[in-house]
Amino acid sequence: MKKILIRTATGLVYIALILIATLCGPYAFLSIFSIIAALGIAEMLKLCTKDEKPSVATTVIDILGGMAFFILSFSHYFPDFSVINPLWAGIGYMLLRGTMQLYDKRRNAIRQLSASYMAMFLVVFPLSLLSKLYLEANGHTTLLACLIFIWMNDTGAFCVGSLIGRHRLFERISPKKSWEGFWGGLFFTIVAAVIIGTYFPAYFSEFDVIRWVGLAIVVSAFSTWGDLAESMVKRTAGVKDSGHLLPGHGGILDRIDSLLFVVPAVLIYINFVI
Repeated sequence: MKKILIRTATGLVYIALILIATLCGPYAFLSIFSIIAALGIAEMLKLCTKDEKPSVATTVIDILGGMAFFILSFSHYFPDFSVINPLWAGIGYMLLRGTMQLYDKRRNAIRQLSASYMAMFLVVFPLSLLSKLYLEANGHTTLLACLIFIWMNDTGAFCVGSLIGRHRLFERISPKKSWEGFWGGLFFTIVAAVIIGTYFPAYFSEFDVIRWVGLAIVVSAFSTWGDLAESMVKRTAGVKDSGHLLPGHGGILDRIDSLLFVVPAVLIYINFVI
């Protein structure tokens, strides 16, 4: 019972922070997600270098470089940040990080650099794409809908999978996930899309019901793949959770793994499909 209460309390605090970031303006969004990006980088580095910890200096550069790239990805919308193009910041980070590795004689260069660049590619880059989604016209409502779909997919997959899950979805990576849970998550997500499109068109005005359902299908599929991708990294590292930051939930990557795959997929759907 105590574990359930802790998990519930942590989940409510996390959801509250995400809603504040999404609904309370761009500066709240930038502040909260910058911290999430930094924590995600730290956890990814720890997962990928479990047997050989990186130096403090390279870890600091990875975190600061990732946060800088994330913040500068919003430069088009914030004149104060428009001095440096995020592309050049990313190139500068890669050159600096590679050069620093030359002077680290004690550690495996391939493993360390791979961990750093993996953190940038799998954590920072997808989060940076939030700038394209969030700050467009009414983009915050699209992002809010995506978050609702992710949460409904997780809820549906857990409930249905727990009740009738028999056929393993991807046993090699995540033994507990089932096809029944996947279809349950998809069903819950589509129901949420129909409710949003039918009963809240004044607020969620970007698409009609059919397009919301299409978006829900995209979110459900890529949410599952994002979860599986993080499970693959954790299984390779030999750990159950990405961290211990969130009591009852694990680490920050355990909470945003779906989002990291969903955001790029949603942008492709919005720009090239509908």
